[in-house]
Amino acid sequence: MNSGKVLLGLLAGVATGALLGVLFAPNKGSDTRKKIVGKKNDLTDALKEKFNELLNDVIEKFDQVKEKVSDSVNEKHQGAEKEV
Repeated sequence: MNSGKVLLGLLAGVATGALLGVLFAPNKGSDTRKKIVGKKNDLTDALKEKFNELLNDVIEKFDQVKEKVSDSVNEKHQGAEKEV
């Protein structure tokens, strides 16, 4: 299973559990709404952070592949020059 899907499922489960816990807690409505907004902001920040980490990993992998392809092309080009 993809680790991204596991992470997303875990975050969704945590968010759902937190939301249900807040909704069934014996607090005033205004306090409950503040808690919900706070949890939403925390979850949004966590998702943004995970997305940025994933994006950085993809960029790093792309740069590695690009460098390997460039090196391979340069080697082929140098080999062709030697043959001429």
